[in-house]
Amino acid sequence: MESDKTIIRTSLIGIGANVFLAALKAVIGLLAHSVAVVLDAVNNLSDALSSLITIIGTKLAGRKPDKKHPLGHGRIEYLSAAVISLIILYAGFTSLIESIKKIIHPGTPDYSVISLVIIASAVTVKIVLGTYVRRKGEEVDSDSLVASGKDAMFDAVISASTLIAALIFIRTGLSLEAYLGALISIVIIKSGMEMLRETISEILGERVDADLARQVKETVCSFEQVRGAYDLVLHNYGPGRYTGSIHIELPDTMTVREADTLERKISMKVFQEHAVALTGISVYSYNTSRDEAYEMEAKVRRLLEEYPSVIQMHGFYMDDEKKTIRFDIIISFDEKERRKVHEEICRRVEEMFPDYIVYILLDYDISE
Repeated sequence: MESDKTIIRTSLIGIGANVFLAALKAVIGLLAHSVAVVLDAVNNLSDALSSLITIIGTKLAGRKPDKKHPLGHGRIEYLSAAVISLIILYAGFTSLIESIKKIIHPGTPDYSVISLVIIASAVTVKIVLGTYVRRKGEEVDSDSLVASGKDAMFDAVISASTLIAALIFIRTGLSLEAYLGALISIVIIKSGMEMLRETISEILGERVDADLARQVKETVCSFEQVRGAYDLVLHNYGPGRYTGSIHIELPDTMTVREADTLERKISMKVFQEHAVALTGISVYSYNTSRDEAYEMEAKVRRLLEEYPSVIQMHGFYMDDEKKTIRFDIIISFDEKERRKVHEEICRRVEEMFPDYIVYILLDYDISE
């Protein structure tokens, strides 16, 4: 895939730049007796390792589906991002420990003009690299690259802070680098925690992007026979890899053959336009010949307007022969008493239509 090539190429650039900067900063830090610069060099090595993990993760995620993993290996991308987050956390805690040691047992740094120029150049390189890597990550929807880009930008902040501390020391003789190192370490730890939390959230399964859900439903509803699309459920098997199911509302006069033909056309168009594989399309039927059914539906909708937590009603159908009414309602997750509200609505609808058996399914607010 072209996106995989972009991820690997970008990661290789990151590895080369970080290894070079790490070697340069390590020499400067040792010569200047500066713990901040040495820790900055270690941080660059961790970035190179992050890029290497991104490459490995991309290669593994790109493996073809097999019997054990029929939907592919795309979720390895999220595991790669999690590992990078852990590396950032490790670098942050290590830096914090070393900085605290230097606060307790301070040393005297010895900066030269050349070392300051090199550190300043490193800041520029990291800003350019971080911006480039993050932009490429967003282009190809790679969490690992985005995480690496963010880490590179934090490195630029670290290097800039080290440079400021060096200038303050040269001008005033006041050494702040140990305290600055501790402060920067806390920022790194916070960043690592946030990245890890975001990645774990994606692994657990987040609500699908509202724009994607809306676009998929619009595509489904673009077919003349479809009156509505509901209950879209998308499963993420890696960045940009979705499978899912949906309910569509069709006239009760449509034959199974016609519905089958329509469902195949819908699946094909959704995949072509959104790269979403709809593995299941279920059907709600709606009344096409009874004005009484429309009046009953309107009454139910007016009743539901009394409940602000009811987000949607769909799939209404009145079967006059079997004397049944069925429909689904979605109650917001913000409602603490969802079951209680559902039971109350069931009771009131039954009282409204005593001659009918009422089936009201409580649906979940999943995709929008």
